[in-house]
Amino acid sequence: MSWGLPGASRAACSPRAGRRRALPEMPQRRPRPETRRSDAARAREEARERAPGVRCRKRKPLAGARSAAGRAPAAAELAGARRLHLAGDDARCGRPGIARARLRGPGAHARIPPWPWRGPSPALAAMGLLQLLVVAVLASERRVAGAAEVFGNSSEGLIEFSVGKFRYFELNRPFPEEAVLHDISSNVTFLIFQIHSQYQNTTVSFSPTLLSNASETGTASGLVFILRPEQSTCTWYLGTSGGEPVQNMAILLSYSERDPIPGGCNLEFDLDIDPNIYLEYNFFETTIKFAPANLGYARGVDPPPCDAGMDQDSRWRLQYDVYQYFLPENDLTEEMLLKHLQRMVSVPQVKANALKVVTLTANDKTSVSFSSLPGQGVIYNVIVWDPFLNTSAAYVPAHTYACSFEAGEGSCASLGRVSSKVFFTLFALLGFFVCFFGHRFWKTELFFIGFIIMGFFFYILITRLTPIKYDVHLILTAVAGSVGGMFLVAVWWRFGILSICMLCVGLVLGFLISSVTFFTPLGNLKIFHDDGVFWVTFSCIAIVIPVVFMGCLRILNILTCGVIGSYSVVLAVGSYLSTSLSYITLNVLKRALNKDFHRAFTNVPFQTNDFIILAVWGMLAVSGITLQIRRERGRPFFPPHPYKLWKQERERRVTNILDPSYHIPPLRERLYGRLTQIKELFQKEQPAGERTPLLL
Repeated sequence: MSWGLPGASRAACSPRAGRRRALPEMPQRRPRPETRRSDAARAREEARERAPGVRCRKRKPLAGARSAAGRAPAAAELAGARRLHLAGDDARCGRPGIARARLRGPGAHARIPPWPWRGPSPALAAMGLLQLLVVAVLASERRVAGAAEVFGNSSEGLIEFSVGKFRYFELNRPFPEEAVLHDISSNVTFLIFQIHSQYQNTTVSFSPTLLSNASETGTASGLVFILRPEQSTCTWYLGTSGGEPVQNMAILLSYSERDPIPGGCNLEFDLDIDPNIYLEYNFFETTIKFAPANLGYARGVDPPPCDAGMDQDSRWRLQYDVYQYFLPENDLTEEMLLKHLQRMVSVPQVKANALKVVTLTANDKTSVSFSSLPGQGVIYNVIVWDPFLNTSAAYVPAHTYACSFEAGEGSCASLGRVSSKVFFTLFALLGFFVCFFGHRFWKTELFFIGFIIMGFFFYILITRLTPIKYDVHLILTAVAGSVGGMFLVAVWWRFGILSICMLCVGLVLGFLISSVTFFTPLGNLKIFHDDGVFWVTFSCIAIVIPVVFMGCLRILNILTCGVIGSYSVVLAVGSYLSTSLSYITLNVLKRALNKDFHRAFTNVPFQTNDFIILAVWGMLAVSGITLQIRRERGRPFFPPHPYKLWKQERERRVTNILDPSYHIPPLRERLYGRLTQIKELFQKEQPAGERTPLLL
């Protein structure tokens, strides 16, 4: 609702002003102009005096606000000015005023209805709430922007941390940037700070000056802070030497005096107390190393000696649990790594999410080897446990992909070689044919089996004896395998000894079954880390298979066709996609090639891709075996001896004159005739006509 009022353009009323007592209804008679002007002038002057710097204070009633009945119109105008004044106060003091009326016209003061304040209308209340919501959102955005500036880009060179909270930030300038932790609890004895990146190195140091015994550089770096008595603040420094920005994730963990100190008895690495896990890898194995831990102690107390004794009161009672955690397959993103690293930092998270591989005592060597999985992200961590106090502490986790993120040969982006894809694709096509038709096409199956046997042993031989490249290895292996396949076919054609051929077929199936046996957790038993025990057990399992099926050779042959032929398809898929099933035979090949692989644990991830490929493998094997058994029902078990058939056919052609094949020339003459025809194709055509001069 709007009214006109001379001398005042707007009138606003705050909720506080609206709760004042209503003005009494006055007789509507024309007031004296000079009185109205003087009261309004005083209100405007007071508003101007308070305008430059308004402070929230207790409001006082203006003079003349409760004048006599003869000054009622002036009081109405004065009340309008007062409402405008109060609305301005409310707006400047953070209390939004609510407009009640706008007066227009010279006599509008007579139309002001005197009613008591009953609160704003619903529409005005909604508008007020909306304004408050907008102000709150703007304030929250301002706070978030400030926090991101502190630990997002480190523009001020100071990063603040809190115990147990992950921080993501970017280091984009050389060393150092200061990091600080305030308000450390008095029951905390030592802190472990750790910082992680995907593949670019970062440095963490106790001081701005880099010292070898006071700093650590790597993709997973950590420091231990032994706190002094009454110390409540801790400072350290971060940096990177690379030219590109590095995205990092860091966290601080606190421990009490009862918890063991990871790396507290370090004698091998640079730091005095080193909680880091050092990682090395090659094509065959990945090895982690760490420093022994020490017992915990209170602030201001000397640390327990590391080599004073080997009783239960020394660090020799500590045990070390080594854990392994696999990242999702075919995912090399930085976000995925930093997300899953959060599950491998503290002791409860590691125990809940990771796989415990082995437990070491203080007498064991603090080094563990694993089978390398190129392109597969793996996180390793060690938990030191004090069995006497039942307390634990975690080292700084380390991760690897067993490949390099730098461009070039062997990088994570180019793991699948073209030569491997071509080789295993052709091998899979032959295996797929054998899976469904191997027993029917007996010679083709023998070529396939001979190719596998000769290629496997030849690859081991040339790899151990020669330093030639992988592509050349693969070409020579294909040639040697082809020769081996043709040799086995020739042996069958000439001698026809079924037992020798079926022994080769059964050994190939036994090799795969033995590989599957050691692919299970059974292969990680400590007894099989001895090469002699492993190879004897492996060979016995491989030989048992043909011995068991010696009484039903056709079943053995069909089983071999279905299982081995379908597994060749799995190997082909493994050259294009990452799958753990290819390591069934690859682990055996690694052990045959590397003398140190016997100490490696061969755990592999088993995720969605592996379940799908395992289902495909089983479906192909069952389908091929079922089809061949139904097709070969009622047929001879194996084809006859080829050489005997050829010899009988030749004798029949010699003795039987009426046989049309008797008049067919011998093979030697037919080959000579073919060669003569080929030579004629390359001879120059003679010109037609008379060549000698005509006789007169």
